[in-house]
Amino acid sequence: MSNFPTARPYQGHYVSETDETGLGAVDAVDDDRAPSSLWKEAWRNMRRRPLFWISAIIIFVALAISIFPQLFTSVDPRYCDLANSQGSPTSGHPFGFDRQGCDIYSRVIYGARASVSVGVLSTIAVVILGGVLGSLAGYIGGWLDSLISRVTDIFFAIPLILAAIVIMQLFKDNRNVAMVVVVLAIFGWVQIARITRGAVMSAKNEEYVTAARALGTSKARILISHILPNAAAPMIVYATVALGTFIVTEATLSFMGIGLPPSIVSWGGDISTAQASLRTAPMILFYPAMALALTVLSFIMMGDVVRDALDPKARK
Repeated sequence: MSNFPTARPYQGHYVSETDETGLGAVDAVDDDRAPSSLWKEAWRNMRRRPLFWISAIIIFVALAISIFPQLFTSVDPRYCDLANSQGSPTSGHPFGFDRQGCDIYSRVIYGARASVSVGVLSTIAVVILGGVLGSLAGYIGGWLDSLISRVTDIFFAIPLILAAIVIMQLFKDNRNVAMVVVVLAIFGWVQIARITRGAVMSAKNEEYVTAARALGTSKARILISHILPNAAAPMIVYATVALGTFIVTEATLSFMGIGLPPSIVSWGGDISTAQASLRTAPMILFYPAMALALTVLSFIMMGDVVRDALDPKARK
């Protein structure tokens, strides 16, 4: 039998075995397999948490309802019959009727379209606007960074709700989903711009960026292909939480009567209308409020799960 040690695999490493006499060295050679990427590790971490699946199911249902409300109810949410005012649940009307005799279940279903649409579109607009400005400020620096930082400070000092109230009051006759999205985007991009700026400034000093510069890669290509993908994690975390915040903001504006007009069914508008029946029929307020709370809570929970998965310290 040969006296040379043979190699056998052991838990991802190669360990050399000794001969029959017990003589010989034991050498460990690291595996050449590449480590998993950040996103693969994050997905592996998230799918093990029940909170992720709970929030994902609620979000999926909310998005499906907002896109295809006709699949969940065939009742017109704008059809009201005073003969059914504050009526109890009946067949085909599981939530009963509100003060105007409108089907509450149908209004909750169709109200998701306006509220979720405002949240999704506002988040997309904020990520684009704040992401571009934050990326330019963090990567180019100099006078452009100073200018964008001062503009950011000015907008950061303006409360989002207060600014939205003032602007929406100026355009009472043109209130719609697009108008609300534009207002929220104009005054809601500040936080993500700061987050993106910090992430880009941290990423641009990494060795892979230095190597790309040494190879003659253009600045625009370095920013788009190397820096932004590695700075996207905090942006995604903030966007997930901000989506729920924008849904609440729209509901608040509609509740105050300065958001979406009554002709557009929304959770905030129904909550505002249900105030008059709070003592006599509290369930009229409960259903749209519960739908709003569950949707916002699901996005906040998803944001917490994504944050923990993408945070190296949390993974350790």
